[in-house]
Amino acid sequence: MFAILAASALLAADPIAACEGRLLSYADWRETPDTVWDLDISAEGGGRLTYVGARHSRDAADPQFAGIEAALRAAAPTVVFYEGPDRGVGVDGADTITTRGESGFVRWLAARHGARTAPLEPSPVEQFRALQERFPADQVELFFVLREAARLRDRERLSPAALDEAVATLLTRLNGIAAEASLDLAFTDLGGLQTAFAAYWTDGSDWRAAPSAWFDPATDDAVTGGRFMAAINAASSEVRDVHMYRMLARAARSGERVFAVVGRNHVPMQAGALRCALGPG
Repeated sequence: MFAILAASALLAADPIAACEGRLLSYADWRETPDTVWDLDISAEGGGRLTYVGARHSRDAADPQFAGIEAALRAAAPTVVFYEGPDRGVGVDGADTITTRGESGFVRWLAARHGARTAPLEPSPVEQFRALQERFPADQVELFFVLREAARLRDRERLSPAALDEAVATLLTRLNGIAAEASLDLAFTDLGGLQTAFAAYWTDGSDWRAAPSAWFDPATDDAVTGGRFMAAINAASSEVRDVHMYRMLARAARSGERVFAVVGRNHVPMQAGALRCALGPG
């Protein structure tokens, strides 16, 4: 009885903290025909959350983009949250989709509808620190650098020379962030990247060819050959899920009309916790 009363008191005092335990782990979750990819929840205090799970796409003809626009118009949001970094917008909606995907598109829509925008991500430093508590520093750095290299190669279609230049720039920027935040890095240039990569992939593989399949949190590293990439991605996604949940719940409970678009697997991970935090105490 005491435990029940204590839980009720916590829910009343801080529903966001009390409901956080309902976030799901990728290790315990499997997609089913009943999986929910979108949420529309009225919050205590007059706020509202419209949460859209999207397939990552740069096809302007994909019907999901018309659905995102219709959902945003209906929600009339006061704040729009986006996934990933702010890479700006294109000259119009179609150009934004083809160059920046759904994250850019939702920022473009927000500007058209007069809603302010906000990132839905923890800072890189926060992510690094959280992951370095669970994985060796060189593995964490390899994960972030190789995942971005695969994105630049596959989505931006960079040539090998352009990819080298972009990753070298990324490492320089990462080194600056690490110096300011007192983070330890295992490597700071392309030569160090190759050495760190070769320590784990001893078959002569090229880091530039790291498959995108390595970075799916639902895959098995033993099957894909990613060694630790999927495990770190799953842990990274869970760190991000906690941050996203807190940001969305706080905004909606404060009375904001919140609209957010994320990669769709994040939604079922957070759905139970968001319903708990935003519903009646």
